[in-house]
Amino acid sequence: MQNKLIESFSCPMPIAEHKNVLLAHGGGGKLMHQLLEKIIFPSFRNRYLEQRHDGAVIDINGSRIAFTTDSYVVSPLFFPGGDIGKLAVYGTVNDIAMCGARPRWISLATIIEEGLPMETLSRVVESIKEAASITDVEVVTGDTKVVDRGKGDGVFINTAGIGIIEKPVNINPQNVCDGDNVIINGDIGRHGMAIMSVREGLEFESTITSDCAPLNHIVMNLIENDVKIHCLRDLTRGGLASALNEIAAASNNQIEIDEALVPVSDEVKGACEILGLDPLYVANEGRMVVFVPPSDTDKALEIIKKDVNSKSAAIIGIVKKSEQPLVLRKSSIGITRILDMLSGEQLPRIC
Repeated sequence: MQNKLIESFSCPMPIAEHKNVLLAHGGGGKLMHQLLEKIIFPSFRNRYLEQRHDGAVIDINGSRIAFTTDSYVVSPLFFPGGDIGKLAVYGTVNDIAMCGARPRWISLATIIEEGLPMETLSRVVESIKEAASITDVEVVTGDTKVVDRGKGDGVFINTAGIGIIEKPVNINPQNVCDGDNVIINGDIGRHGMAIMSVREGLEFESTITSDCAPLNHIVMNLIENDVKIHCLRDLTRGGLASALNEIAAASNNQIEIDEALVPVSDEVKGACEILGLDPLYVANEGRMVVFVPPSDTDKALEIIKKDVNSKSAAIIGIVKKSEQPLVLRKSSIGITRILDMLSGEQLPRIC
């Protein structure tokens, strides 16, 4: 029974070429990056895309804004700790915050399947309203489409967001440098495991709730307290492992993490052991890594821990010079191995 469950969570392993798009092309791992590098980036190459950031930082008449967009196709629409509406707002706000900007405005476009109960749509819209209020953003434009029954899976959401960069900060993956400490703002893997438990009807000893949460207030507190931030990256598809590999590649550095220092709840750890999953690859929606120099590490950690959702924040690793970009994981028994980017897809449609 367990083997059948695990097989149902797996997508094909990536190979060099595919004639058709696979679910794993949207999973945040190797196949998604191959798709971006071979098809998307060559078609639209410009200085903004070259930043390889969570959003584009754009100069407009002496002022700087951050601009981002994202789409949400999570299934189920409602899950422990969140729903597609909350996810859409927080996901967009978090991407803006990763650029060092204060989120201000978002768009809201919905693709609704014919037959969706009005009560369900109202719940989603109410959740969006509440999340926008919590994150201090306004929904200022949008679009609505309805597709035939059976062709939309309830509702899909697309959002775009704009934020203002108020201080002269330069937060970018390419700024990560030798000696930087890596801070994570809390325990990992809860979002992916929450989605999986509901979708597959799995029952654990206690309910695993998603970590879905906004990060903009933490980031603004760090910036307002003049913490020298070199890079921020929220951990979504592909988990901690894929995010670290992206940053190592962008900065051309080696990142070393100590697994024993990475916070993982007992519930998530147990569920991952049962299903044969590695929590370092499991998706999150309210977690980020912060790269700061040693001089600002203690100050940054203290500020992050003041957030109600970040009490388990910890320093998990360090950046070192290297001839090639690489991420290493040190196990609890002292064995060091390469932590590669996610291959295939552990769980489709988690956001």
